[in-house]
Amino acid sequence: MASPLAIGRFLFSRLANQLAAACQSGTRLAARSANQVDACCYSTKNRPTGKPDLSEKQLTRRFVDWRRVRVAAGNGGSGGISLRREAHKEFGGPDGGDGGNGGHVILEADRHVKSLEPVRSQYKAQHGEPGRKNNSSGRNGNHTIIRVPIGTVVKEGKTVIADLDSEGDQFILARGGQGGRGNRSFATPLNRTPRIAERGIQGQELQVSMELRTMAHAGLIGFPNAGKSTLLRALSRARPAVAAYPFTTLNPHVGMVEYNDLEQVAVADLPGLIRGAHLNRGLGHSFLRHIERCRCLLYVLDLSAQEPWTQLSDLQYELEQYQEGLSQRPHAVVANKIDLPEAAENLRLLRENVELPVIDISAHYQTNIDQLKVHLRELYDKDMKDKLVPNVVKEEEKRIL
Repeated sequence: MASPLAIGRFLFSRLANQLAAACQSGTRLAARSANQVDACCYSTKNRPTGKPDLSEKQLTRRFVDWRRVRVAAGNGGSGGISLRREAHKEFGGPDGGDGGNGGHVILEADRHVKSLEPVRSQYKAQHGEPGRKNNSSGRNGNHTIIRVPIGTVVKEGKTVIADLDSEGDQFILARGGQGGRGNRSFATPLNRTPRIAERGIQGQELQVSMELRTMAHAGLIGFPNAGKSTLLRALSRARPAVAAYPFTTLNPHVGMVEYNDLEQVAVADLPGLIRGAHLNRGLGHSFLRHIERCRCLLYVLDLSAQEPWTQLSDLQYELEQYQEGLSQRPHAVVANKIDLPEAAENLRLLRENVELPVIDISAHYQTNIDQLKVHLRELYDKDMKDKLVPNVVKEEEKRIL
């Protein structure tokens, strides 16, 4: 049997070996971390150069243009039932306070919000607190504010109940209930100590749908792969995705066309339509609703296709079937891809079959882009002429109240 002294020496040596191994491993880790820090400090290969651009799929996930929301306003607080009891006050009387009002659910247009993606499916405002003794009214419930993008349309069923077009526009979507009266309000000469009070009114509850329509002065309309995204890149500084396959654009992109007089015209690149879009084929309704907020329309036709004039008639038919009069807004016909060999003959046939003037361009090589900008400015000035004239009130029409 080993002596206690030998056992102690064995344990002490084992502990010393473990401490030495731990110190050695810690020195290796420290040296390795120092090398990594030096590499991070002096290496520019892995250094972030800025916020990476989102891909089209990521933009599609983040861009939400339709949302169904259920909202519930706060209920009003019930009135309080209380009788005043105080020394040397034999007939104190009722002192129950009124209940607080319930909070509203309010919509507010915010230019910093670009999509309906942050909007949740349910919102509820705070309830009002009940009345208290000593004639103390209950606290009102806090309002719930939902911030939505500019151009949001709110519908209850098929009825439009709100249209937020400007920055800071507010709309009370659900009103909170009114607080009930306390028993002090029911005191009469015949009943000086009433023991009754009102219940608070229940707040409104409803389910609505929110739609986001891109607001722009002009919208680029055409079939898939017609060159709309390339045209927007040529007209403005916007950089939508461009590829050699259809349905590259899955959500609208807006670019600003700048002029020498510092005027800016917003142009929207809308997703491509297909035949039967008014029947909701190929997400037709979700794409067509953006056209409603475009004051002018630019029909982009592909000159590489056979009989390009049929594209114009098909596009106008889809717009007219979706909403009557939509295709009659101020518009222009843009023939794209004139750099292709077969474009010259198709352009000649297009002008023979279309009564409107045709602007032939090449968005890829930026041919005749300046001519298109001039025509776009003419459409913009003609549309905005009546809206920029101030309302002049005649002297005889003024009334002093």
